[in-house]
Amino acid sequence: MDATNSSVLCPCGSALKYERCCQLWHLGQPAPAPEALMRSRYTAFVMKNADYLLATWHSETRPAELDLEGSPEWTSLQVVSASESGFKGKVHFRAFYRAGEGWRYLEERSDFIKEGGRWYYLSGDTSEGQLKPGRNDVCPCGSGRKYKVCCLHK
Repeated sequence: MDATNSSVLCPCGSALKYERCCQLWHLGQPAPAPEALMRSRYTAFVMKNADYLLATWHSETRPAELDLEGSPEWTSLQVVSASESGFKGKVHFRAFYRAGEGWRYLEERSDFIKEGGRWYYLSGDTSEGQLKPGRNDVCPCGSGRKYKVCCLHK
């Protein structure tokens, strides 16, 4: 995604344009909830924005540096659940990516913490696997179309 073209849909899957979605958080406004922060972090991975990822990672668990070279070609995001209670939040999501001729997913149950009026990513339990979409499933490329009419024959 070209960060200078803010008229395109946001990669986070919100169905909003980037300029009215994750760009707000990328430009410094605090994300209002753990799910919004997680979506903006997914978009930052898509855009390879390591500075934003580090800035929104809690200081207790943040790595010293983050190299996104060789990162997967992220294609779509599915939020399974999201909750917050006081200064703690949880988000369970699946992020899909291309792997050669096939598809894979990263699933994570993430923990977030709110400090100084801002949410931060704290940590997450992850698992990965191969995705085998059925012909009538929504295509993992993020198009919103059925797999059989989108990427099945590419």
